[in-house]
Amino acid sequence: QVQLIESGGGLVQAGGSLRLSCAASGRTFSSYAMGWFRQAPGKEREFVAAIRRSGGTTYYADSVKGRFTISRDNAKNTVYLQMNSLKPQDTAVYYCAARYDLRNTVVTGTHEYDYWGQGTQVTVSS
Repeated sequence: QVQLIESGGGLVQAGGSLRLSCAASGRTFSSYAMGWFRQAPGKEREFVAAIRRSGGTTYYADSVKGRFTISRDNAKNTVYLQMNSLKPQDTAVYYCAARYDLRNTVVTGTHEYDYWGQGTQVTVSS
């Protein structure tokens, strides 16, 4: 069982930056592939970024590539999402997710994740 708690959301002007954090409980964080997803009002939850359990390899949605960076610190049981050059269309509730993954792969499908955080609101004003 893994519990995930996101933080770092807020209100920011277009062009600004935010850094989201997701703290995980448990002693086996390094066994989990991690991902970030987001859901805007009236829309389905969508993939944003993912990182494999050992770090290093990452994958991004085209809409955030070059602006967002996912990283993790396995010693701190935390995954991060650095968001730069924010746009109003980035406004959404952002969720982190975990999947127990011994294959050490990048996981991008919403249905593939086992655990989800409660979400943190990001609002970008124009």
